[in-house]
Amino acid sequence: MKKKLLAMLAAKEARKAELNTRSNASTDVAEVRSIGLEMDTLNAEIAEFRSMIDAMPDDAAPGTGTPPEGEFRSEPKPGTTGVSGAPAPTGEQRSAPVGTLNILGTYGVSGGQSQEGPEKRDKESAELAEKRGKDLKEMRSVTVGASSIAIQAHQATDIKTTFNEVSSIIDRVNQKPLPGGESFRQPYETGVAEGDYAAEGSDFADADQTFGYADMTKAKITAYSEDSEEVTRLAAADYDAVIMRSVPKSVRKKITKEILVGTGAANHLAGIFSTAATAINIATDVSIAAIDETTLDEILYSFGGDEDVEDVAVLVLNKLDLKAFATLRDADGKKIYTIVNRGNTGTIDNVPFVINSACKAVTAATSNSGDYAMAYGPLSNYTLAVFSDLEVQRSTDYKFKQGMIAHRGSIFCGGNVTAKNGFLRVKKS
Repeated sequence: MKKKLLAMLAAKEARKAELNTRSNASTDVAEVRSIGLEMDTLNAEIAEFRSMIDAMPDDAAPGTGTPPEGEFRSEPKPGTTGVSGAPAPTGEQRSAPVGTLNILGTYGVSGGQSQEGPEKRDKESAELAEKRGKDLKEMRSVTVGASSIAIQAHQATDIKTTFNEVSSIIDRVNQKPLPGGESFRQPYETGVAEGDYAAEGSDFADADQTFGYADMTKAKITAYSEDSEEVTRLAAADYDAVIMRSVPKSVRKKITKEILVGTGAANHLAGIFSTAATAINIATDVSIAAIDETTLDEILYSFGGDEDVEDVAVLVLNKLDLKAFATLRDADGKKIYTIVNRGNTGTIDNVPFVINSACKAVTAATSNSGDYAMAYGPLSNYTLAVFSDLEVQRSTDYKFKQGMIAHRGSIFCGGNVTAKNGFLRVKKS
Protein backbone atom coordinates (compact mmCIF):
# COMPACT_ATOMS: atom_id res chain seq x y z
CA MET A 1 0.00 0.00 0.00
CA LYS A 2 2.75 2.45 0.82
CA LYS A 3 4.30 1.86 -2.59
CA LYS A 4 1.01 2.76 -4.24
CA LEU A 5 0.78 5.96 -2.22
CA LEU A 6 4.33 6.87 -3.20
CA ALA A 7 3.45 6.31 -6.85
CA MET A 8 0.36 8.53 -6.54
CA LEU A 9 2.45 11.21 -4.79
CA ALA A 10 5.02 11.10 -7.61
CA ALA A 11 2.21 11.61 -10.16
CA LYS A 12 0.91 14.66 -8.26
CA GLU A 13 4.38 16.20 -8.03
CA ALA A 14 4.95 15.59 -11.74
CA ARG A 15 1.70 17.40 -12.51
CA LYS A 16 2.77 20.27 -10.25
CA ALA A 17 6.11 20.58 -12.06
CA GLU A 18 4.25 20.65 -15.38
CA LEU A 19 1.99 23.47 -14.13
CA ASN A 20 5.01 25.45 -12.91
CA THR A 21 6.57 25.24 -16.37
CA ARG A 22 3.32 26.35 -18.04
CA SER A 23 2.89 29.23 -15.61
CA ASN A 24 6.42 30.52 -16.14
CA ALA A 25 5.92 30.52 -19.91
CA SER A 26 2.41 32.05 -19.88
CA THR A 27 1.64 35.76 -20.34
CA ASP A 28 -2.13 35.30 -20.07
CA VAL A 29 -3.36 36.57 -16.70
CA ALA A 30 -6.50 34.39 -16.83
CA GLU A 31 -4.42 31.26 -17.50
CA VAL A 32 -2.02 32.12 -14.66
CA ARG A 33 -4.96 32.46 -12.27
CA SER A 34 -6.42 29.11 -13.41
CA ILE A 35 -3.06 27.40 -12.94
CA GLY A 36 -2.80 28.98 -9.48
CA LEU A 37 -6.13 27.48 -8.40
CA GLU A 38 -5.10 24.01 -9.57
CA MET A 39 -1.75 24.43 -7.82
CA ASP A 40 -3.57 25.16 -4.55
CA THR A 41 -5.52 21.92 -4.86
CA LEU A 42 -2.38 19.95 -5.76
CA ASN A 43 -0.47 21.38 -2.80
CA ALA A 44 -3.24 20.28 -0.42
CA GLU A 45 -3.34 16.77 -1.92
CA ILE A 46 0.46 16.42 -1.85
CA ALA A 47 0.51 17.43 1.82
CA GLU A 48 -2.23 14.87 2.51
CA PHE A 49 -0.36 12.06 0.74
CA ARG A 50 2.86 12.86 2.59
CA SER A 51 1.08 12.79 5.92
CA MET A 52 -0.49 9.43 5.06
CA ILE A 53 2.83 7.95 3.96
CA ASP A 54 4.58 9.11 7.13
CA ALA A 55 1.87 7.49 9.26
CA MET A 56 1.96 4.11 7.47
CA PRO A 57 4.46 1.28 8.24
CA ASP A 58 6.68 0.02 5.47
CA ASP A 59 5.23 -2.69 3.23
CA ALA A 60 6.10 -6.24 4.43
CA ALA A 61 8.73 -8.16 2.54
CA PRO A 62 7.63 -11.24 0.52
CA GLY A 63 7.30 -14.45 2.57
CA THR A 64 6.66 -12.78 5.90
CA GLY A 65 3.08 -13.98 6.01
CA THR A 66 1.43 -10.57 5.74
CA PRO A 67 -1.66 -10.95 3.55
CA PRO A 68 -1.77 -8.78 0.44
CA GLU A 69 -4.35 -6.05 0.06
CA GLY A 70 -7.92 -7.35 -0.23
CA GLU A 71 -7.12 -11.02 0.72
CA PHE A 72 -9.06 -12.70 3.54
CA ARG A 73 -7.14 -14.93 5.94
CA SER A 74 -8.67 -16.48 9.05
CA GLU A 75 -6.85 -17.61 12.13
CA PRO A 76 -7.28 -21.36 12.87
CA LYS A 77 -9.83 -22.54 15.42
CA PRO A 78 -8.68 -23.84 18.78
CA GLY A 79 -7.44 -27.40 18.63
CA THR A 80 -6.49 -27.29 14.96
CA THR A 81 -3.13 -26.87 13.37
CA GLY A 82 -1.91 -23.83 11.49
CA VAL A 83 -0.10 -23.71 8.22
CA SER A 84 3.12 -25.13 9.67
CA GLY A 85 1.31 -27.95 11.42
CA ALA A 86 1.85 -26.51 14.91
CA PRO A 87 -1.08 -26.25 17.26
CA ALA A 88 -2.97 -23.03 16.86
CA PRO A 89 -3.26 -20.73 19.86
CA THR A 90 -6.42 -20.84 21.81
CA GLY A 91 -8.61 -17.78 22.27
CA GLU A 92 -10.93 -15.54 20.37
CA GLN A 93 -11.19 -15.90 16.61
CA ARG A 94 -10.20 -12.70 14.66
CA SER A 95 -10.19 -11.94 11.00
CA ALA A 96 -8.82 -9.17 8.76
CA PRO A 97 -11.35 -7.03 6.87
CA VAL A 98 -12.19 -7.93 3.29
CA GLY A 99 -11.56 -5.37 0.52
CA THR A 100 -9.41 -2.23 0.26
CA LEU A 101 -8.56 0.05 3.15
CA ASN A 102 -10.24 3.45 3.62
CA ILE A 103 -6.96 5.35 3.23
CA LEU A 104 -8.30 8.88 3.68
CA GLY A 105 -10.31 7.95 6.76
CA THR A 106 -7.49 6.01 8.40
CA TYR A 107 -4.34 7.97 7.57
CA GLY A 108 -5.69 11.43 6.83
CA VAL A 109 -4.05 14.71 7.76
CA SER A 110 -6.45 15.17 10.64
CA GLY A 111 -5.26 12.01 12.42
CA GLY A 112 -8.12 9.67 11.63
CA GLN A 113 -10.96 12.20 11.23
CA SER A 114 -12.96 12.21 8.06
CA GLN A 115 -11.86 14.65 5.35
CA GLU A 116 -13.95 17.15 3.40
CA GLY A 117 -15.03 16.18 -0.09
CA PRO A 118 -13.07 17.47 -3.10
CA GLU A 119 -15.97 19.69 -4.20
CA LYS A 120 -16.01 21.63 -0.94
CA ARG A 121 -12.21 21.89 -0.90
CA ASP A 122 -12.18 23.27 -4.46
CA LYS A 123 -14.82 25.83 -3.54
CA GLU A 124 -12.86 26.95 -0.50
CA SER A 125 -9.70 27.24 -2.60
CA ALA A 126 -11.50 29.42 -5.15
CA GLU A 127 -12.87 31.68 -2.40
CA LEU A 128 -9.42 31.99 -0.84
CA ALA A 129 -7.89 32.88 -4.21
CA GLU A 130 -10.54 35.55 -4.79
CA LYS A 131 -9.95 37.06 -1.36
CA ARG A 132 -6.21 37.34 -1.65
CA GLY A 133 -6.33 39.06 -5.09
CA LYS A 134 -4.09 38.66 -8.05
CA ASP A 135 -0.44 37.75 -8.00
CA LEU A 136 2.57 39.50 -9.42
CA LYS A 137 3.79 36.79 -11.73
CA GLU A 138 7.48 37.33 -11.14
CA MET A 139 7.01 37.08 -7.36
CA ARG A 140 4.60 34.16 -7.35
CA SER A 141 6.10 31.50 -5.06
CA VAL A 142 8.32 31.05 -2.01
CA THR A 143 9.41 28.02 0.03
CA VAL A 144 7.73 27.57 3.40
CA GLY A 145 9.68 25.88 6.20
CA ALA A 146 10.96 22.39 5.47
CA SER A 147 7.81 21.16 3.75
CA SER A 148 9.03 22.14 0.26
CA ILE A 149 5.51 23.28 -0.63
CA ALA A 150 5.53 26.27 -3.04
CA ILE A 151 2.78 28.72 -2.26
CA GLN A 152 1.80 31.89 -4.05
CA ALA A 153 3.03 35.26 -2.80
CA HIS A 154 0.16 37.59 -2.00
CA GLN A 155 0.01 41.15 -3.36
CA ALA A 156 -2.43 43.88 -2.32
CA THR A 157 -4.80 45.24 -4.94
CA ASP A 158 -4.63 48.77 -3.52
CA ILE A 159 -1.71 51.19 -3.09
CA LYS A 160 -1.44 53.22 0.10
CA THR A 161 -0.78 56.91 -0.42
CA THR A 162 2.02 58.83 1.26
CA PHE A 163 1.86 62.10 3.19
CA ASN A 164 0.75 65.23 1.37
CA GLU A 165 3.66 66.81 -0.51
CA VAL A 166 1.85 69.69 -2.25
CA SER A 167 1.25 72.94 -0.36
CA SER A 168 -2.24 74.35 -0.79
CA ILE A 169 -0.76 77.78 -1.54
CA ILE A 170 -1.12 77.00 -5.26
CA ASP A 171 -4.90 76.86 -4.89
CA ARG A 172 -5.13 80.15 -2.97
CA VAL A 173 -3.08 82.53 -5.09
CA ASN A 174 -4.74 84.56 -7.85
CA GLN A 175 -4.84 82.33 -10.94
CA LYS A 176 -5.40 84.18 -14.20
CA PRO A 177 -6.12 81.98 -17.26
CA LEU A 178 -4.40 83.43 -20.34
CA PRO A 179 -4.47 80.58 -22.91
CA GLY A 180 -1.99 80.92 -25.74
CA GLY A 181 -0.09 83.80 -24.17
CA GLU A 182 3.66 84.33 -23.95
CA SER A 183 3.84 87.05 -21.32
CA PHE A 184 1.63 89.18 -19.09
CA ARG A 185 2.01 92.59 -17.43
CA GLN A 186 -0.09 93.39 -14.38
CA PRO A 187 -0.28 97.05 -13.32
CA TYR A 188 -0.71 97.87 -9.66
CA GLU A 189 -1.24 101.02 -7.64
CA THR A 190 1.78 102.22 -5.72
CA GLY A 191 0.24 105.08 -3.73
CA VAL A 192 -2.19 107.92 -3.53
CA ALA A 193 -0.86 111.48 -3.41
CA GLU A 194 -2.09 113.80 -0.72
CA GLY A 195 -4.17 116.83 -1.66
CA ASP A 196 -3.32 120.36 -0.45
CA TYR A 197 -4.84 123.75 0.19
CA ALA A 198 -5.32 126.17 -2.70
CA ALA A 199 -6.12 129.89 -2.70
CA GLU A 200 -9.00 131.25 -4.71
CA GLY A 201 -8.12 131.34 -8.40
CA SER A 202 -4.86 129.46 -7.93
CA ASP A 203 -3.90 126.11 -9.38
CA PHE A 204 -5.16 122.96 -7.76
CA ALA A 205 -2.61 120.92 -5.81
CA ASP A 206 -0.99 118.13 -7.80
CA ALA A 207 -2.13 114.65 -6.70
CA ASP A 208 -0.98 112.39 -9.50
CA GLN A 209 -1.60 108.70 -9.07
CA THR A 210 1.46 106.43 -9.33
CA PHE A 211 1.54 102.89 -10.69
CA GLY A 212 3.92 99.99 -10.94
CA TYR A 213 4.04 96.94 -13.20
CA ALA A 214 4.67 93.25 -12.51
CA ASP A 215 5.91 91.30 -15.52
CA MET A 216 5.33 87.57 -15.99
CA THR A 217 6.90 85.57 -18.80
CA LYS A 218 6.20 82.03 -19.95
CA ALA A 219 7.88 79.23 -18.01
CA LYS A 220 7.55 75.54 -18.88
CA ILE A 221 7.23 73.09 -15.99
CA THR A 222 7.25 69.37 -16.81
CA ALA A 223 7.19 65.89 -15.22
CA TYR A 224 7.91 62.49 -16.80
CA SER A 225 7.66 58.87 -15.63
CA GLU A 226 7.82 55.37 -17.11
CA ASP A 227 6.55 51.94 -16.15
CA SER A 228 6.82 48.53 -17.80
CA GLU A 229 4.22 46.45 -19.61
CA GLU A 230 4.54 43.76 -16.94
CA VAL A 231 3.56 46.19 -14.18
CA THR A 232 0.55 47.36 -16.17
CA ARG A 233 -0.74 43.95 -17.26
CA LEU A 234 0.26 41.56 -14.48
CA ALA A 235 0.37 43.51 -11.23
CA ALA A 236 -2.61 43.14 -8.96
CA ALA A 237 -2.49 46.80 -7.91
CA ASP A 238 -3.15 49.54 -10.44
CA TYR A 239 0.29 51.12 -10.48
CA ASP A 240 -0.33 52.71 -13.87
CA ALA A 241 -3.27 54.75 -12.58
CA VAL A 242 -1.24 55.95 -9.59
CA ILE A 243 1.57 57.05 -11.91
CA MET A 244 -0.91 58.95 -14.05
CA ARG A 245 -2.16 60.80 -10.96
CA SER A 246 1.36 61.49 -9.71
CA VAL A 247 2.44 63.36 -12.85
CA PRO A 248 0.18 66.40 -12.27
CA LYS A 249 1.05 66.25 -8.56
CA SER A 250 4.74 66.58 -9.46
CA VAL A 251 4.02 69.66 -11.56
CA ARG A 252 1.93 71.24 -8.79
CA LYS A 253 4.62 70.43 -6.21
CA LYS A 254 7.17 72.39 -8.21
CA ILE A 255 4.87 75.39 -8.68
CA THR A 256 4.06 75.59 -4.95
CA LYS A 257 7.75 76.04 -4.19
CA GLU A 258 8.43 78.41 -7.07
CA ILE A 259 5.68 80.74 -5.82
CA LEU A 260 8.06 81.44 -2.93
CA VAL A 261 11.59 80.84 -4.21
CA GLY A 262 11.38 81.22 -8.01
CA THR A 263 14.29 83.37 -9.18
CA GLY A 264 12.42 85.18 -11.95
CA ALA A 265 15.16 84.32 -14.46
CA ALA A 266 14.31 83.16 -17.98
CA ASN A 267 11.85 80.23 -17.89
CA HIS A 268 11.32 80.70 -14.14
CA LEU A 269 8.54 82.12 -11.98
CA ALA A 270 9.28 85.17 -9.84
CA GLY A 271 8.81 84.06 -6.25
CA ILE A 272 7.78 86.14 -3.27
CA PHE A 273 11.28 85.84 -1.79
CA SER A 274 13.14 86.79 -5.00
CA THR A 275 14.52 90.16 -6.07
CA ALA A 276 12.45 89.78 -9.23
CA ALA A 277 9.37 90.51 -7.10
CA THR A 278 9.94 94.23 -7.65
CA ALA A 279 6.60 95.16 -6.10
CA ILE A 280 8.09 94.48 -2.67
CA ASN A 281 10.42 97.06 -1.17
CA ILE A 282 13.27 95.15 0.46
CA ALA A 283 13.37 97.78 3.21
CA THR A 284 10.08 96.41 4.54
CA ASP A 285 11.59 93.00 5.32
CA VAL A 286 11.63 92.02 8.99
CA SER A 287 14.38 89.99 10.67
CA ILE A 288 13.92 87.78 13.72
CA ALA A 289 16.43 85.67 15.63
CA ALA A 290 13.97 83.30 17.31
CA ILE A 291 10.28 82.68 17.75
CA ASP A 292 8.98 84.05 21.03
CA GLU A 293 5.80 85.45 22.56
CA THR A 294 6.04 88.69 20.51
CA THR A 295 6.83 87.18 17.09
CA LEU A 296 3.27 86.99 15.75
CA ASP A 297 2.43 90.54 16.83
CA GLU A 298 5.66 91.81 15.26
CA ILE A 299 4.66 90.27 11.92
CA LEU A 300 1.02 91.41 12.03
CA TYR A 301 1.70 95.03 12.86
CA SER A 302 4.65 95.38 10.52
CA PHE A 303 2.56 94.53 7.45
CA GLY A 304 0.30 96.83 5.50
CA GLY A 305 -0.22 100.56 5.31
CA ASP A 306 -0.20 103.20 8.00
CA GLU A 307 -3.96 103.40 8.39
CA ASP A 308 -5.11 99.88 9.18
CA VAL A 309 -4.19 96.36 10.18
CA GLU A 310 -4.84 93.75 7.50
CA ASP A 311 -7.26 90.99 8.51
CA VAL A 312 -7.30 88.89 5.32
CA ALA A 313 -3.59 88.05 5.30
CA VAL A 314 -2.08 84.55 5.57
CA LEU A 315 1.18 83.52 7.21
CA VAL A 316 3.28 81.16 5.06
CA LEU A 317 5.87 79.26 7.10
CA ASN A 318 7.82 76.04 7.55
CA LYS A 319 6.36 73.24 9.68
CA LEU A 320 9.35 73.48 12.05
CA ASP A 321 8.53 77.10 12.85
CA LEU A 322 4.88 76.17 13.34
CA LYS A 323 6.08 73.62 15.88
CA ALA A 324 8.05 76.38 17.64
CA PHE A 325 4.87 78.48 17.94
CA ALA A 326 2.98 75.44 19.28
CA THR A 327 5.56 74.46 21.91
CA LEU A 328 6.17 77.94 23.30
CA ARG A 329 5.18 78.17 26.98
CA ASP A 330 4.97 80.96 29.52
CA ALA A 331 6.46 80.91 33.03
CA ASP A 332 3.50 78.88 34.30
CA GLY A 333 3.87 76.26 31.58
CA LYS A 334 0.78 77.37 29.65
CA LYS A 335 0.71 77.60 25.87
CA ILE A 336 1.27 81.11 24.56
CA TYR A 337 -0.32 80.54 21.15
CA THR A 338 -3.55 78.74 20.37
CA ILE A 339 -3.02 76.69 17.22
CA VAL A 340 -5.69 74.89 15.20
CA ASN A 341 -4.33 72.46 12.61
CA ARG A 342 -6.20 71.49 9.43
CA GLY A 343 -3.59 69.52 7.54
CA ASN A 344 -1.63 71.95 5.39
CA THR A 345 -3.46 74.96 6.82
CA GLY A 346 -4.82 76.20 10.14
CA THR A 347 -4.70 79.20 12.47
CA ILE A 348 -2.34 80.66 15.05
CA ASP A 349 -4.42 82.80 17.43
CA ASN A 350 -7.02 83.05 14.60
CA VAL A 351 -4.36 84.15 12.10
CA PRO A 352 -4.53 81.81 9.05
CA PHE A 353 -1.37 79.96 8.08
CA VAL A 354 -0.21 77.75 5.21
CA ILE A 355 2.72 75.34 5.50
CA ASN A 356 5.29 75.40 2.70
CA SER A 357 8.60 73.53 2.96
CA ALA A 358 10.29 76.05 0.64
CA CYS A 359 10.50 78.42 3.62
CA LYS A 360 13.81 78.22 5.52
CA ALA A 361 12.79 77.72 9.13
CA VAL A 362 14.10 80.20 11.69
CA THR A 363 14.44 77.33 14.15
CA ALA A 364 16.38 75.04 11.78
CA ALA A 365 20.10 74.70 12.48
CA THR A 366 20.72 74.47 8.72
CA SER A 367 19.22 77.92 8.06
CA ASN A 368 21.59 80.82 7.59
CA SER A 369 21.33 84.46 8.51
CA GLY A 370 19.43 86.31 5.79
CA ASP A 371 17.40 83.27 4.67
CA TYR A 372 13.73 84.03 4.11
CA ALA A 373 11.64 82.09 6.64
CA MET A 374 8.09 83.42 6.34
CA ALA A 375 5.80 85.54 4.21
CA TYR A 376 2.69 87.34 5.46
CA GLY A 377 0.02 88.86 3.28
CA PRO A 378 -3.11 88.17 1.20
CA LEU A 379 -2.29 85.31 -1.17
CA SER A 380 -4.33 87.05 -3.87
CA ASN A 381 -1.44 89.54 -4.08
CA TYR A 382 0.46 86.86 -6.02
CA THR A 383 -0.74 86.23 -9.57
CA LEU A 384 -0.16 82.94 -11.36
CA ALA A 385 -0.65 83.51 -15.08
CA VAL A 386 -1.68 80.22 -16.69
CA PHE A 387 -0.78 80.27 -20.41
CA SER A 388 -1.92 76.67 -21.02
CA ASP A 389 -3.83 73.93 -19.26
CA LEU A 390 -1.92 71.25 -17.39
CA GLU A 391 -1.71 68.50 -20.01
CA VAL A 392 -1.03 64.87 -19.02
CA GLN A 393 -0.35 62.27 -21.72
CA ARG A 394 0.24 58.50 -21.74
CA SER A 395 2.05 56.79 -24.64
CA THR A 396 3.40 53.37 -25.60
CA ASP A 397 5.16 54.62 -28.76
CA TYR A 398 8.47 55.99 -27.43
CA LYS A 399 9.89 52.66 -26.22
CA PHE A 400 7.52 50.31 -28.03
CA LYS A 401 10.23 47.68 -28.57
CA GLN A 402 11.06 47.56 -24.85
CA GLY A 403 7.39 47.46 -23.83
CA MET A 404 7.71 50.65 -21.77
CA ILE A 405 4.82 53.05 -21.14
CA ALA A 406 5.59 56.77 -20.84
CA HIS A 407 3.63 59.34 -18.84
CA ARG A 408 4.31 63.05 -19.09
CA GLY A 409 2.76 66.30 -17.98
CA SER A 410 3.48 69.94 -18.80
CA ILE A 411 2.13 73.43 -18.22
CA PHE A 412 3.11 76.92 -19.37
CA CYS A 413 2.69 79.56 -16.69
CA GLY A 414 4.25 82.64 -15.12
CA GLY A 415 4.00 84.30 -11.74
CA ASN A 416 4.86 87.41 -9.76
CA VAL A 417 3.78 89.61 -6.85
CA THR A 418 1.20 92.03 -8.23
CA ALA A 419 0.60 94.44 -5.32
CA LYS A 420 2.87 97.03 -3.79
CA ASN A 421 4.51 95.48 -0.73
CA GLY A 422 1.95 92.72 -1.15
CA PHE A 423 3.80 90.54 1.35
CA LEU A 424 5.84 91.10 4.48
CA ARG A 425 8.93 88.91 4.23
CA VAL A 426 10.53 87.56 7.39
CA LYS A 427 14.23 86.78 7.46
CA LYS A 428 16.38 84.89 9.92
CA SER A 429 18.71 87.34 11.59
